[in-house]
Amino acid sequence: MKQEQDYIRDIAEIRSMMERSSKFLSLAGWAGILAGIFALAGAYLIYAVFDFNPDRILYTEEKGTLIQVLFTGFVVLLLAVATAIYFSARKAAKLGEKIWNSTSRRLVDEMAVPLVTGGLLILLLIWHGLLGLIAPLTLLFYGLSLYNAGRFTYTEIKVFGILQIILGLINVYFIEYGLLIWAIGFGLLHIIYGIYIHLKYER
Repeated sequence: MKQEQDYIRDIAEIRSMMERSSKFLSLAGWAGILAGIFALAGAYLIYAVFDFNPDRILYTEEKGTLIQVLFTGFVVLLLAVATAIYFSARKAAKLGEKIWNSTSRRLVDEMAVPLVTGGLLILLLIWHGLLGLIAPLTLLFYGLSLYNAGRFTYTEIKVFGILQIILGLINVYFIEYGLLIWAIGFGLLHIIYGIYIHLKYER
């Protein structure tokens, strides 16, 4: 009986080692929670302070306001990325692993193509004044990148990505609710995802 238990324990350890070598498991729940909070704060600032809420695809706005909105979005992105790197590095250190390894490189590669493509497309849309499509396309391309990333990290990331894609498609139809749906996707869903990851994998 004891020998059988030893075999089971050995198999479990081997499986754990294989999973760690093939998947990036240093994503931290707190990073998702804080990213969601940053996104909600940014959406509130854009709506309440800058009075920016495109209700149609072609949306003309004062240049100064648009610059403020884009700067706010950039700050939110910067804070979210910095937070993700910090908490992931801290979690990797606790696990005795390096944050930058072959698995994390594959993860970044899978996310980079849809993110860079989406970013360039959004810049072109801004140039042509099609501001109403910014929110849905950020959700769509972000969702695609998350779905790709699901192969190299927690499988829940794929579900998270699909939800972002669905919200993006809904947002294309309901352009007038673009900022609200964006806040749900990048804000509320990030917080829910972060809490879930924290409770399931980090406690």
